[in-house]
Amino acid sequence: MNTEVKPQAATAWHGEDVTMQEVLDALSEIRGKFAREEAGDDEHARPRSCVMTLVAVAPNEGDERLAQRSAEIIGARHPAQAVVIREAAPVKGHHLDAWISTEVQRPETACAMECEIITLHVRGAAAEHLGALVDPLLVSGVPTYLWWLGTPPFRKHELLEALRVCDGLVVDSARFDEPHHSFRGFARLLKVAHHRLGLGDLQWARLGPWREALAQFFTPHDRRPFLRGISEVGVDYAGEGRGNRIAAALITGWMASALGWQLKRAAAGTGGVVVAHYEADGRSIEVAFRSVQREHLAAGELSAVRMGGSSQGTTFRLSVQHDPERSRATPEPAYRTLHPTGGEDDAGLELAERRAEWHRDVLHENLDSLHHTATGDPPGESTPRSPMVFTYERRRPDSARVLLTVIEVGDAAPLRHVQQLDPEDEAALLLDLLSTGTHDEVFNRSLAAAAELVDKF
Repeated sequence: MNTEVKPQAATAWHGEDVTMQEVLDALSEIRGKFAREEAGDDEHARPRSCVMTLVAVAPNEGDERLAQRSAEIIGARHPAQAVVIREAAPVKGHHLDAWISTEVQRPETACAMECEIITLHVRGAAAEHLGALVDPLLVSGVPTYLWWLGTPPFRKHELLEALRVCDGLVVDSARFDEPHHSFRGFARLLKVAHHRLGLGDLQWARLGPWREALAQFFTPHDRRPFLRGISEVGVDYAGEGRGNRIAAALITGWMASALGWQLKRAAAGTGGVVVAHYEADGRSIEVAFRSVQREHLAAGELSAVRMGGSSQGTTFRLSVQHDPERSRATPEPAYRTLHPTGGEDDAGLELAERRAEWHRDVLHENLDSLHHTATGDPPGESTPRSPMVFTYERRRPDSARVLLTVIEVGDAAPLRHVQQLDPEDEAALLLDLLSTGTHDEVFNRSLAAAAELVDKF
């Protein structure tokens, strides 16, 4: 049975068993028609706007839809051309099936722009056709990014040839088949890729809040000496297999490459326990990886990162935990009668208080206009007294997704900080990576250090 996947954008053209030249002719006709309609009879056609070409390779129907939706979201913000290639599509007897979908964006301060999504169904593995499919569609003078959903065939020569015409390769190492071997293949691209090719990993983007929470501890000037006093690091992750340690290796590689740690040895034990030993400036740093059971975490997702050490006679301990088990705070009786009590804990109430303060500020800034709207009285007349804003009213059920940071320095009382995590969205993560051009030296160094560690697992 053939399944036709229709994107949300309007389908402007569709052809079965077509050649690439027919696709190009249809694309040129669509572009020309749009330019003529926008220019009208009295103006010349405006030059076409395009800032990049995004090529997405999808191994199945679900990933194809994800790539199309992501391309639409990106195209709504930036004029771009997207090519979605479905490998091993369930199409019998056809060489190439193609769809061209378009969506017109009309910004208030700029001329209209057209986002094009070209969907191609090919027979067999996409890597075998990638160069021939992509090259005729490239837009001169703009970067080309290849987003491979699933596991790229890192050892195939056809992939390396296709990458020669690309400016960046984006993958998600959390979705690799055989993650241990695939991650090593991805890291090897650092040596064989050409100088223009940048590498990006959506899993690295998901680690952004973790890296930010750890780095913020050392931001104050008086804590900088602790960077040279770290003696132990602990990383908890979900799942027991060595393929689940990729995120843990990436966050460790980031620390090791930034602080100049040299890996000496690593040993893996039963139950997902791994101990690695680093050296820096004549001192030893021990990094322990531990598998934990967390039902709400996906396999390979980080659960906690801890580090400790001392400098100039002062000890410190830092821990960052993802959705930790927290003691519940007892709500006030008035709140208990109005709202359900599920999920009320210290971290959630702290987030609620921050939202309440923001709402209170907005309310006070617009007090006169709100009063005038509600009563019809001129501003300033019969103004009621300042309203009372209850913190607990702002409690939301989504405050469970948090990073809880606990800081202990010397004999001082522990400090706690709660950071709410944004929902994970592939389009937002992808756009964040593409905005840097996928040429991130910090990521490259971290990837190399993580691959060195993974080799020892």
